[in-house]
Amino acid sequence: MGFDFAKVQEILKTELTDENLFKTSFTHRSYLNEHQDYTNPSNERLEFLGDAVLQLLSSDFLFKKYPKSPEGDLTNYRSSLVCTTSIGAEARRLGYGEMLLLSNGEEATGGREREYILANTFEAVLGALYTEKGIDFCREFVARELLYKIDDVVENEAYKDAKSRFQEVAQEKLNTTPVYQVLESWGPDHEKMFKVGVFLGKDQWGVGEGKSKQKGEQQAAEDALKNINSTDKPEV
Repeated sequence: MGFDFAKVQEILKTELTDENLFKTSFTHRSYLNEHQDYTNPSNERLEFLGDAVLQLLSSDFLFKKYPKSPEGDLTNYRSSLVCTTSIGAEARRLGYGEMLLLSNGEEATGGREREYILANTFEAVLGALYTEKGIDFCREFVARELLYKIDDVVENEAYKDAKSRFQEVAQEKLNTTPVYQVLESWGPDHEKMFKVGVFLGKDQWGVGEGKSKQKGEQQAAEDALKNINSTDKPEV
């Protein structure tokens, strides 16, 4: 496993010229700590750029596709499409995890499958695509690899706030109100990550990670919804 420029071009379905740019897009910051002679930066700056590109393209797409929808609905649709769970799933499907440059420690703890790392990489690769190929290519790429699922999102009302949806289901099925607890936190204050669990009584039904407690709670609720809709007992 590790970065393979030919494989990346195959995944992205295009020819690329700047190998270093795309190598950077798959470089997790943990890799730099163990490879002092590595000259590329981490993918965080490209992630910043890709996030902005993703917000613009998804907003433009939804604005045109739903000309009668109010701003609030469009915001909820977009949030559901570009949330960590959503873009992390697409990055996993595309095989981004295999291309990542990670520290041995991050690799050993399952970093290649970690949702927030995959989601950040999706944005970083999009930032690299924007830099090399421009906005029109990115528009086609995002439509093909992410926005295709908007019809399901709307039909299944997946755009509704996950915590609200889980509370409704939990009260309906088990007559219990969810409680959220921070299970773990790490990183410096300006880049802190939170791992949050959601509980019904003593049972943990979901877990999520995010750059804030609120984002961690949302991801935990998404995870819990999958579990509560498929079984009568928690799977975590």
